[in-house]
Amino acid sequence: MDPDFWQQRWREGRIGFHQDKPMPLLLKHWPTLALPAGSRVFVPLAGKSLDLVWLAAQGHRVLAVELSPLAVAQFFAEQGLTPQVHDSRYGRHHVADGIEVICGDAFGLDAEALADCAAVYDRAALIALPPPLRRRYVRELHARLPAGCRGLLITLEYPPQEKQGPPFTVPEAEVRELYGRDWEVTTLERRDILAQQPGFVAEGVSALETVVYRLQRTA
Repeated sequence: MDPDFWQQRWREGRIGFHQDKPMPLLLKHWPTLALPAGSRVFVPLAGKSLDLVWLAAQGHRVLAVELSPLAVAQFFAEQGLTPQVHDSRYGRHHVADGIEVICGDAFGLDAEALADCAAVYDRAALIALPPPLRRRYVRELHARLPAGCRGLLITLEYPPQEKQGPPFTVPEAEVRELYGRDWEVTTLERRDILAQQPGFVAEGVSALETVVYRLQRTA
């Protein structure tokens, strides 16, 4: 998907994927990862998610990456934070209150950048990508995370013929095929959320579930 697509969405304020509170499924299932205090958590395609604030409040060091400078600026402004800013080969880093957001291309992060990430949290990244990029995202970016890394992945499932993403439907079989080589995948919850998503109903979607997976790096 062309990066300009997302830049335009942010410029036009078409960010229906943004939530005005931390993701309830994150709050419910994050404790299953049993991360030590101070662990660094990687959040790809972060937008201006309040999940970053919640993760930092749990004592984690948050490393996020986001393509849109507007999203990054809005995040810190809305949190009343003035970040320290510096540039690296990965992009422009914004750091405040235990949260570091790199404004840059997630695929540009290498193993050195992610070396001390004990966990990865994905609520909006995998489902934002069409199939070819989903494979690249898992087989390239996730492959740079260190051995022993744990993760929480949240996806959507709906009849693919009823809606064109993003967000895209990512069935469980695809999740297991994408991650199965290097990660242990455990399904934690599957929930029918169609009644809470009038936008999907308006588009003619007849079924909608969200699925939560626990990931454990095995290779």
